[in-house]
Amino acid sequence: MKQPIMLTLKCVALTFSAALMSVSAFAADRIEGRVEANGAPISGADVTLWLAGQGTPQKLAEAKTNDDGSYDLALASGRDDAGVLYLIAAGGEVKLTSSKGPNPAITLMATLGTKPPERVTINELTTVASAWTSAQFLNGTTLSGNKLGLQIAAGNVPNLVNLETGGLGPVIMDPLNSSQTTTLAKLNTLGILLSACVTDIPDACNKLFEVTTPPGGVAPTNTLSAAQNIARYPWHQADKLFGLLDEFYPVPAGKRWREVALIPYLNFAPSAWTLSLVYSGGGYSGVGGTAIDGEGNMWANDNFLVGSQTTIFAWVGGGVSKFAPNGKPLSPMITGFLGGGVDSAGWGIAISADDKVWVTSIIGRTISVFDRKTGQPLSPENGYNFDGKLGQMQGIIITPNGDVWTLDNEHSQVVHLPQGDALKGRILGQIVDGKPVDGTLKVKKPFSLAIDQQDRIWVTNSGSNTVTRFPASDPSNAVEIEVGYSPHGIAIDSKGNAWVANSIGHPGIMEKLAFIKEKFTAKINSLEDSMSSDERAAKEWIDLWDISDKYPGGDVSMIRPDGTILGPFNAGKSMNGAWGIAIDGNDNVWVSNSMSHSITQLCGVRTETCPPEFATGDPISPTSGYIGGLQTITGVILDAAGNAWVANSWDQTNAGFSQVPDEALSTRFAANSAVVFFGLAKPVRTPLIGPAEAQ
Repeated sequence: MKQPIMLTLKCVALTFSAALMSVSAFAADRIEGRVEANGAPISGADVTLWLAGQGTPQKLAEAKTNDDGSYDLALASGRDDAGVLYLIAAGGEVKLTSSKGPNPAITLMATLGTKPPERVTINELTTVASAWTSAQFLNGTTLSGNKLGLQIAAGNVPNLVNLETGGLGPVIMDPLNSSQTTTLAKLNTLGILLSACVTDIPDACNKLFEVTTPPGGVAPTNTLSAAQNIARYPWHQADKLFGLLDEFYPVPAGKRWREVALIPYLNFAPSAWTLSLVYSGGGYSGVGGTAIDGEGNMWANDNFLVGSQTTIFAWVGGGVSKFAPNGKPLSPMITGFLGGGVDSAGWGIAISADDKVWVTSIIGRTISVFDRKTGQPLSPENGYNFDGKLGQMQGIIITPNGDVWTLDNEHSQVVHLPQGDALKGRILGQIVDGKPVDGTLKVKKPFSLAIDQQDRIWVTNSGSNTVTRFPASDPSNAVEIEVGYSPHGIAIDSKGNAWVANSIGHPGIMEKLAFIKEKFTAKINSLEDSMSSDERAAKEWIDLWDISDKYPGGDVSMIRPDGTILGPFNAGKSMNGAWGIAIDGNDNVWVSNSMSHSITQLCGVRTETCPPEFATGDPISPTSGYIGGLQTITGVILDAAGNAWVANSWDQTNAGFSQVPDEALSTRFAANSAVVFFGLAKPVRTPLIGPAEAQ
């Protein structure tokens, strides 16, 4: 039976910076603790306390474990450092009857954050949690990287494991995560596989190291390096890694369970060894757009109000939600942040350098502004609606020079607010006497937008198969570029290429073309003329859903700066309803597939950052994409730790698409959670202002 591990930490004056959450004065007399694996103590292990930051980590103390696995660290006093604390335990011997002596392959880790708890255990579960959350910063036993990213990584470790006991953390055991995703079983299975090597099951280390050798790389030599490789390449030889479970811990004859210390474990091989958690609360409901601020907080636009009987025909709009980097909700539980004209916040959300959160509304048909720190509205009670001239609003961006650009999806207009000043705002793309007011600027159901390094605005036209591009200084000089049908998300990489998520993709059969023509053109007739704008919008949502459901498809187009096109890329036809898109610090491309409930990682233009032999547009993620806790999704965004945040938007579509839904399901149209995949992407600078930039 496991014994609780006591860790006493006597500290003086620990001061924290709100922005960096850094240790400004770390001093203690000693730290007492224990190292274990598979419930048994590890004696003779070298335990080292490190302080990680931007450069080489600083060694603070070291000790060796006793026969009972305990250690005693004597610490120097009077330090003035900033960073994240972590412990490494290397070598030693597991005190089991089958022990063969010291095992040099043992390397375990526990990331403590900026303030270590009073009791800590270092074991296989703390190693997995630390390696996955810090996957983009860990090289062997060296933890190093940007301060915000390290903070975010360390802050999520306690969600996965209890650092005091070495057992499971509270979030992975909550009702959303323990039974509705495979993360709990994956975490335990990974811990079991590491413990096989630590406890020196015959040939376990060699077999583990063989299947965790990275593509084109060198085999690991210890358990921590093996864990890092799995975290960075979760799709690589995923089935072979799972196969080791039977080799190391076969089910005994006449038994139903493996003789392991951790349950539940996986019964089936995963498509990828990703670890993700589901976060909820703070008014999150039917989310459209999302954004990450400069402190790593996630902001989300709530299409619907929590608990409301919302349908596509009768929306009860929500506000804006805010989550801390560790998934803790920071906004009001039911409503989120309200006021300032927000009503059914849509796809558009952007965060400016001056701590303003800009939000567009679908039902409210307005632009709203909130204070990033307090969540208080800064816009008027009715928002900025240009005297009622705006329709259902969607995408919005902040440009590097401080301008705000946003899109009127309903009226096919572009809105420009110079320096964010609504009084100087102008509406572009208006049609008068059948002609656009601004020369050649013409958009059709514009949905998302981006700005490139040449100060050109790119707009996706969800009501057609084109992207509109124009200089920010001269919207009349616009060009249309053909992509796939119903393009939604768009993102710019470091080389100026525009990547477009085409929700319907490139149809290859005449029947599908005919269906699209019917939905997008023939239905705009006298019948629809008699509908209200909200009724027409509801019908368009249902039409888009019908197309994606009856004719699965979706792909990505890459448009070079000169306007030539590469692609389309469809990840082996595994995409369905490609919606959101993001670029990471390696210029790899991340796509959210609304209908196939997955995210896809594509190799970008800098193929040297991709696995060996991958070309631009090749899928790095498995055939199924990355999955886990995903429903019908909208956006995907990346943070400074390399985490991918994915917005669940819809749950029970049968209820949402009914005029009068089943009472039992009438509040279930909206999904109520966001999913975070840890350490998958190269970190990016936040907030996103302009093209993606490595952090």
